[in-house]
Amino acid sequence: MSRADRAYQRQAEILSVAAKFVAERGYHGMSMRELAKATGKNISTLYNDFPSKEALLFAIQLRAFENLCDTAEDVTARQPNAAAVPASDRLFSFIYQHVHYVICNADVMRLLVSEAGALDAEHRGEVRAVKTRYFNQLRAIVAEVCGCELGEACVELSTYNIFGMLNWVYGWHEAERHGDAETIARSIYRLAMGGVASCTVAGRALVGGEPPVPELESINLLDPAMGHEARAA
Repeated sequence: MSRADRAYQRQAEILSVAAKFVAERGYHGMSMRELAKATGKNISTLYNDFPSKEALLFAIQLRAFENLCDTAEDVTARQPNAAAVPASDRLFSFIYQHVHYVICNADVMRLLVSEAGALDAEHRGEVRAVKTRYFNQLRAIVAEVCGCELGEACVELSTYNIFGMLNWVYGWHEAERHGDAETIARSIYRLAMGGVASCTVAGRALVGGEPPVPELESINLLDPAMGHEARAA
């Protein structure tokens, strides 16, 4: 592992603990000194990597959305013969990878939803640009599924509605009660494709079968997706 890879991994570990602290205590309740103690890092080392709490928050948000974008691209567009994969299957792959990360990184997702306003205008703008890229990835798939033009209002509304289902999974999901990422993703996919009636056997047939589950490289939303080490470095 190169020095840059080791530094990136060290930073990812710090960010994971920081996300947990912020999720539990709020942004203003997190102390850099407590974070250094919890991660076993010297306070000066911590400040070398992240000179302020806002730098930590910005790094968490930017890495998380960049990795969601990269993973979504991997499972929907970079797979072999992606052009021949039905748009409906790519929609499921997008939904699955998002739900998978929400379930595995609930603290990070809670921070993404609740602490976006803590960044300054410049950092908010950088994060917003990546969020827009992510939104547009799903919007392009939705347009293909429904056969509408990309700029039509129905495509934008459907995309926002799907994200509405995806983004709040972290707030209600209980593994023993609701199942794993595949179970949740298939439920959201069926709702998106066929409405509430799609939960029945007959309704599932109307949706058009069950798409395959894509393979994901990592469960850590703050680690770079495989194949994107150059960007991370």
